[in-house]
Amino acid sequence: MGSKRSLRYSEEFKRDAVALVRSSGRNVTEVARELGVSAEGLRNWVNKDNAAKSTVDSGLSASEREELKRLRRRVAEQDQTIEVLKKATAFFARESDR
Repeated sequence: MGSKRSLRYSEEFKRDAVALVRSSGRNVTEVARELGVSAEGLRNWVNKDNAAKSTVDSGLSASEREELKRLRRRVAEQDQTIEVLKKATAFFARESDR
């Protein structure tokens, strides 16, 4: 049996493989088979490229996107709390007028 050692591919090869997946209209498995690389490896390259592009497009790092999600959740919770307090204030104002 031969040893299964990781092959190292150049960044240029990876970029070209990702571009082929995008431009060919074929799925990752078909392109990987044609190129002689593992489908999972090619899929990882495509996902990594997608993540890099979204980071460049948004200008945020992964940790900054996570913090933004956390802060947006917190703001939504605080907005709900404010609405409940407004309704409670209105309720008690009506009750005190009776």
